[in-house]
Amino acid sequence: MKRTVYLADDEENIRNIMQLFLTNGGYEVSVFSTGDDLLRTFLEKPCDLVILDVMMPGTDGLSLCTRIRQSSNAFIIIVSARDSELDRIAGITLGSDDYLTKPFSPMELVARANALFRRAELLRSGNSEQLSLGNFQLDCSNRVAKVDGRVLELTPTEYELMVYFLKNSGRAVSREELLKNVWKFDFEADTRATDDVMKRLRRKLEASGANLKIESVWGFGFRLTEEEKHENS
Repeated sequence: MKRTVYLADDEENIRNIMQLFLTNGGYEVSVFSTGDDLLRTFLEKPCDLVILDVMMPGTDGLSLCTRIRQSSNAFIIIVSARDSELDRIAGITLGSDDYLTKPFSPMELVARANALFRRAELLRSGNSEQLSLGNFQLDCSNRVAKVDGRVLELTPTEYELMVYFLKNSGRAVSREELLKNVWKFDFEADTRATDDVMKRLRRKLEASGANLKIESVWGFGFRLTEEEKHENS
């Protein structure tokens, strides 16, 4: 079965070129002139990959990324004429899985999409590892997080963060280390970019009943620890 792609860009020629190359790459592609049209369709029938331009009439791509992430773990690629490091970091931390700066080769877009799905398949097929701490478990072969046996929905970035934290539990991990090893940023970035994602992940863990705590290490980074439960005497 073909992977499904929803693509929103207000420039018709760019939409057509991306659709042509993605279709030739084996994807089933639906295109939209606004992100709001894409979102309405997505909420009725989710797809495997969403490609969003940042600057569109109506709701902008970054806001749509946040909205989609509230209910789905579908892959998201942001495309934008904005090429600053802060813009790229904003896209990634809001939940996108990749960020392409215009102008870009449509062949590169297809290659990035292929890489996302290939990485996910490799993680499923090549990693049977089970990671756990307290009542939180990660089934790495299926990329599933659970708390007391109940599935906890995580975005791809949140999932990768928990893998890294569990493999380094009890150790303080710097913001720079997370940006390099989880976000794969190979440049000097504003390390505060991690903070919003941490806040979101903390809220999910707390709401799920996980007895884990992501501690802030002042001026450095974060540490994952098992939270002790004190019974009332």
